[in-house]
Amino acid sequence: MNEIRVKDIVKETGAKLICGDENFALGKIKKDTREIEAGNTYVGIKGEKFDGSSFFEEAIKKGATTCILQNIEADFSKYADKNILIVPDTVIALQQIAKYKRSMYNIPVVGVTGSVGKTSTKDMIASVLGMQYKTLKTIGNYNNHIGVPLTVLGLEDHESAVIEMGMNHLGEIRTITKVARPTICVITNVGTAHIGNLGSRENILKAKLEILEGMDENGIIVINNDNDMLHNWYLQNKEKKNIITYGIEEASDVMAKNIVNYENMSEFDVEVDKNTYRVQVNVGGNHFILNTLCAMCVGLKCNVSLEKILEGIKNFELTKNRMEIIEGISGAKIINDSYNASYDSMKASLENLGRMNATRRIAVLGDMLELGEYAKDLHEKVGEEVYKNRIDILITVGENAKRFGMHKEKVFSYNTNDEAIKKLKEILRNGDCVLIKASYGMKFSQIVESLRK
Repeated sequence: MNEIRVKDIVKETGAKLICGDENFALGKIKKDTREIEAGNTYVGIKGEKFDGSSFFEEAIKKGATTCILQNIEADFSKYADKNILIVPDTVIALQQIAKYKRSMYNIPVVGVTGSVGKTSTKDMIASVLGMQYKTLKTIGNYNNHIGVPLTVLGLEDHESAVIEMGMNHLGEIRTITKVARPTICVITNVGTAHIGNLGSRENILKAKLEILEGMDENGIIVINNDNDMLHNWYLQNKEKKNIITYGIEEASDVMAKNIVNYENMSEFDVEVDKNTYRVQVNVGGNHFILNTLCAMCVGLKCNVSLEKILEGIKNFELTKNRMEIIEGISGAKIINDSYNASYDSMKASLENLGRMNATRRIAVLGDMLELGEYAKDLHEKVGEEVYKNRIDILITVGENAKRFGMHKEKVFSYNTNDEAIKKLKEILRNGDCVLIKASYGMKFSQIVESLRK
C-alpha cells in the first residue's frame, strides 16, 4: 500500500509541523470527529457554521494520531506524542494531499460528471469494473471539492477507481479533476440543473468540459451522443480527441437496439465486435439503458470481457434514494427518487411512472431549486410531462411546484411535507404506485420514510 508520511504533508502543503514524527505514516483521513477511530488522521475543515480545527482535542481523545489544522492557537505541549500540523487552509491542504496520493497510482480512474445520472452511472461503471478489478468508488454525495479528495485518499490496494464530480458553478470541476486525474472522462448529459447559477446550457456544457483539464492527452472521453449539446460538441471535436460515444437515437460506437421496456427492467441488443448481445437492466427507463451503454464503453476500454461486463450490469444496485422501489403503507408501491431533481430527471422519472402497471399512478413532486429566472418555464415544462404520462393524481409541495398541475384537474398542492404526508395517508390504497421526487433541499426523504410499510 502506498503510504503518506508526515514529511510528505509538510512538503506538499507547506504545513508547519508543531510536534510529531516526520516519518510517521498517516492512517485513514477523516473530517468528522464522529467517524474517528484509533490511528486515524483528522483534518479540521472550516465550515459556514463551525471550525473543525477547534474539535481537534475530541479527535485525539477518540484515537486520532495526526491532526491537520487551520490557523489555530492552542496549548499543544500535552500532545507531544501526536503529530500536529498547521496549514493556512485545510481544504486546499486536503486537495494537495489527495493529489499527491493520486500520483502514487497508475490505474484506470474514471471521472463521471453530467447534469443528471452521475450517481447511477458511477454505480453502474463501478459494478462493471468491479468484476475484474478491486474498485474504489465515490460513496454518497462525496462529489465536491472536499468529497473528491476524501474519495481519492481512500485509495489503498485498489486497481481502478470511479469518481463522481459535481458542481454548482464554473471552476469547481476544474479544481477537483486536477486532484482525481481521470484517465477516462464520462459526461452523461448537459441539461438544466443549476442553470440559475450558470445562466445557460452553454455555460453548463463549459463547466462539465472542465473535467477534461485533469486528463492527460492519452485519455479517453465517453459521452452520451443522444444529448444535443454533447452531440454538437462531438461533431466539432471528433477528429482531434479520443471520443467514444453511446446512444439510442444517434449513430454511436455503442448503441442499444430492439429495446423492450418493462415495469422495472429493460432489455436491448448491443453489437460489439460484430457480435450481438442481449442485455438486461434491472431498472426501468431509457435513462438507465444509457447508463448501461456508458458502463459498457468504459468496461471495454478497461479490457473487461463482455461476459464480465454483462454480469456486472446484472449485479448493479442503485444508490439509496434514486429510483429505489419499496413497499409502502396500504399496499402501495413507492418509487423513492427523492435525492434530487431537475427538468431532465423529472421527465425521465415521470416517463417511468407512466409505464408502471398500477391501479393509480400518483406523483408527489416538489420544487426544483437553483433554476433562477428559468424556474417558471421549467416547472411548467414538467407540468406538460405530468399530463403526457397519464398521471392519475398529482400532489405538489412548494410554490413553484404548483405549476406542475397546470394541465390536471386532480391536483393537491401544499406548502409543507407534513401536509402532503397527511393527504397521502388518507388516499393511498393497494395497487397504487407513487413517485416521490424533488430537489434535495425539499427534504422529500421525510415523505418516503413516513410511507414505508
